[in-house]
Amino acid sequence: MLSAEPADLRPAQLVWLAAAVFVVAAGYGALLPLLPGWLPSMMPSATATEIARHIGLLSGVYSAGVLVGAPLWGVVSDRVGRGRILIFGLVGYVASLLLMLVPAFAGLWGIYALRGATGFFVAAVVPVVSALVADYTPEEQRARRFAWLGAMSLLGFLFGPGLNALADGVGSWAGEGAASSARSAQIVIVLSALLGAVMMLGLAATLPASRFPEAAAQNHPVTSTEGRTTALWCLSGAVMFVLAGFELGIVLQGQQHASLSSREIALMFAECSLVMLGVNALLFFTSLLEKTSARKLLCAGLILAMVGLAVLAQHYSEAWMYLGVSLTSAGTGLVLPVIAYLAAGTTRQKLGVTMGGLAAAAGLGQTLGSSIGGWLFGALAQRSFGWLTLPLVAMLILLVARPGWWSVIPAKFSRRPTGGSRF
Repeated sequence: MLSAEPADLRPAQLVWLAAAVFVVAAGYGALLPLLPGWLPSMMPSATATEIARHIGLLSGVYSAGVLVGAPLWGVVSDRVGRGRILIFGLVGYVASLLLMLVPAFAGLWGIYALRGATGFFVAAVVPVVSALVADYTPEEQRARRFAWLGAMSLLGFLFGPGLNALADGVGSWAGEGAASSARSAQIVIVLSALLGAVMMLGLAATLPASRFPEAAAQNHPVTSTEGRTTALWCLSGAVMFVLAGFELGIVLQGQQHASLSSREIALMFAECSLVMLGVNALLFFTSLLEKTSARKLLCAGLILAMVGLAVLAQHYSEAWMYLGVSLTSAGTGLVLPVIAYLAAGTTRQKLGVTMGGLAAAAGLGQTLGSSIGGWLFGALAQRSFGWLTLPLVAMLILLVARPGWWSVIPAKFSRRPTGGSRF
């Protein structure tokens, strides 16, 4: 039996789901700024170019874990229930972090393996949370809630570097003075794992009952959305490729420009997150997603990001860098929630697969963006920002050429079955 509207989430359930996204984003954002100072302690003879390459590859390995895990968790969550997969993902996330404290895994290659494992288990958190929210949200509230999830992810990434300051405080309180990069990394890992454990317990107590498609629902006719879904995956991968390369480029500017301090690099990351957060807030408070064509919003976001990257490629002062960061962040911050909103309109039977595929595409984009970006910025320095516009140009052409792929699926194709188990 199909119900006209899905059961809604209680406020406490929505808060815990959003908090899980916040925590895994914070864990990633906390460790990334420590890598330039942490890796030289493991590789004392490495050059700056080699360190840059390893930073890019470590980011790429994490994203590769997401790429491998997301489609798998998406398919399994459609079959066994999203709650079980979400809790299992958090257990794996916490375990993969804590294993980095074990001496046998604390070397460079052990960190490579565990960063990949962390990404693999994060892939059971972020897309499954998105699928749960879409599954239990009435259509008229969906845009606001996806903007809210996007904002929590950005807040987590912004909060992550704050764990570094907390780690320094913990080190000073323990009588160690200013903590080394390795010690700060260990403290950040423990704090991230503790936050993950809290989320695991909170979600276990509050998750809604899972619903499984009945036979009638599985045979329910739907419009052909294969091309539309593939286009969304391609757009997600392209934007995340650019975003990964863009963020890595900011990190590496500190090595390539002596006038840029680590504090200024951190400020640029904070600016990036705040601008993207502001765009999500705009979408949340103005209901812009419901009032404006998704295709127009996507085009505007891609153009803004391209202009920002062009400014960064030609910048001659810090002020121009800040402008380029703002424009690029605003553009990508506009595109990503629109992609998630459009993907959430798929049918209940394919929701996990769609969200998993979206996360996999994003993971592939991040993997390639981080890996290629490390080489690109090592070879071409700031001019690499200009080359990052090419995937966005390709997606803009696709938006113009196939307008039918970027519309919201009618509500009648989004009905969901009721009934199910606790998880």
